[in-house]
Amino acid sequence: MEEKNLIERIRKLKKEKNAVILAHIYQRPEIYKVADFIGDSYGLSKKATETNADIIVFCGVDFMAESAYILNPEKTVLIPTKLAKCPMAAMVAVAGLRKLKAKHPNAAVVSYVNTTADVKAESDICCTSANAVKVVNSLEEDDIIFVPDSNLANYVMRNTDKKIIPWDGWCYVHRKFSPKGLIRAKALHVNAKVLVHPECIPEVVDLADEVFSTTGMVNYVKKSNDKTFIIATEIGVVERLRLMFPEKMFLQAPPEGTCLEMKQTTLPLVLDALEKEQFKVTVPEDIRVRAEKALDRMLNVA
Repeated sequence: MEEKNLIERIRKLKKEKNAVILAHIYQRPEIYKVADFIGDSYGLSKKATETNADIIVFCGVDFMAESAYILNPEKTVLIPTKLAKCPMAAMVAVAGLRKLKAKHPNAAVVSYVNTTADVKAESDICCTSANAVKVVNSLEEDDIIFVPDSNLANYVMRNTDKKIIPWDGWCYVHRKFSPKGLIRAKALHVNAKVLVHPECIPEVVDLADEVFSTTGMVNYVKKSNDKTFIIATEIGVVERLRLMFPEKMFLQAPPEGTCLEMKQTTLPLVLDALEKEQFKVTVPEDIRVRAEKALDRMLNVA
């Protein structure tokens, strides 16, 4: 089926079923055309609490759809494909986290939203890349266990006096960006502003003009008078910026980074999800209630 017909059918079904489509900015550009909201983890978490829809179709990865259900247990939450699983979220398990908590009984656990529901349930509060520093600094505890991304933990360390105990996890996309590649890109585009995601390794963060979450990058570009930008984050952000600001130039820092799991979602799969109401995402109630406390606490701080 051609793209135009797919989009028309999806939009029609959304109205018929009172459904909303939330899309992470890393999604394929064609998914933007059917999305009701496009954003990063924080924005999507917040939007999930505000919708009056009966059905939420989450075009993202597994932990995002889980978060939507945690915050909206009365709604039907669908994910278009079971293949959209975040490798970083899978790097931390409850058993290992409990062992770390036992070693540091006075530490608070800050769980990046890129975690599974059962890990969130073991946490005191969640955070996103946009609000990680603010969340950590809001806590009374001096010691903070931070899971799962060690690079984001390193970034937080630079902006807090608290002791950060990082989990050894990472995003394979952001880990690809190298200082050598970024230096080469800067040499070729000397007037470009370098925007880097805090999930990048510290040596890449050191070369940034600004460090932002994905939405932070969009907001910065919108206000900036600069015309050329080198972006060290997933290619979806670059594609989104090119659509939003065609008068400006956006280059992804080499080597290019693509989240293969995010790209698993396609328009035919979104249509199937709506038509068949398939791949429902749920969380056991005891886990959901505890995870909701961590997410709510984040939303209140942010």
